[in-house]
Amino acid sequence: MQSDDGAKIAVAGAGAFGSAVALRLAQAGRAVTVFDPSPPGLNASGVAAGMLAPVSEALFDPLSRDHLPLMRRARDLWPDFAEALAIALSRAGVRLEGSKAWRAEVAARLEQLGLAAGDTIAEDWRLEARSALTNLRAAAEDVGAVFDPGEVVSFESGALTLTDGRVESFDVLVLATGPGVRDGRIAPETSALAPIKGQILRTSAPDHDAAVVRGQGVYLAPGEAALSIGATMEAGRDDLAPDASATQALRRAAQDLRPGLDLDHAVVEVGVRATTPDGLPLVGWSRAPGVMLAVGARRNGWLFAPLVADMVAAYLTSDNPGPDAAALDARRFEKA
Repeated sequence: MQSDDGAKIAVAGAGAFGSAVALRLAQAGRAVTVFDPSPPGLNASGVAAGMLAPVSEALFDPLSRDHLPLMRRARDLWPDFAEALAIALSRAGVRLEGSKAWRAEVAARLEQLGLAAGDTIAEDWRLEARSALTNLRAAAEDVGAVFDPGEVVSFESGALTLTDGRVESFDVLVLATGPGVRDGRIAPETSALAPIKGQILRTSAPDHDAAVVRGQGVYLAPGEAALSIGATMEAGRDDLAPDASATQALRRAAQDLRPGLDLDHAVVEVGVRATTPDGLPLVGWSRAPGVMLAVGARRNGWLFAPLVADMVAAYLTSDNPGPDAAALDARRFEKA
């Protein structure tokens, strides 16, 4: 299935996936409207630390361990993508700090991945998430995409229904939201998704250098306005309420690395992401007519955004979605 040049396309979700998809589709000449009720920057993509870190993910997330080559290919799309959008990439890398025993464990994992042990992972990068979202949205609007604060309830037979009661005609719905779509109501494949609540702390750290510091159970990511300390991974939770009990281990780990951090006045921000059983997003046509999926990025929404946007645009313009289409196949869990 593809969309013709005159197709009207709705995108549900204005995070990294939805905004990047909207940009690519608008650049391809499609009429695109993005629906998202969250204020700009207050979705999970805006709360994120903005890591583009394939090696760190493979090291510290068991579900990502087998996906390092794919994640590297996704990261390698970022320099050109970022340059076109005036998004600054920090390439200071990720510095590993911690106890001798923990460092030995990390060195062993690096060896298993075929990588040399060292103090810094130079190939892991990051960006400023909220400013990147701002740039993405502005670029998409510049080429004709429209952003609407409505929330999508359903899509059937070309009719898009919103929570405010509006029913609008669209030819295709690209489902690019995180939480709230896992019941299979819009696309049956989303029943494979599970929520993960993530809490991140923001505090001042004027003496922190440009590198991200990774320790046991914590990372410290410098930003324009604050140091980001992250992040909890609370599987099965989809509420947005700060939970001090869940951040205690994070606070202890951060304090061990940097005893001088002011954590008493740290601001807590919460995002909810969706994950698949294998940790990779669902990208491609749903069994539901007219629905394209771009969901389930786990904590790698920023990393995968250009790749997913290019794949969605390829599917909708009858182009080749590329070598990673099978790995990200939206219906792969039906075939298992």
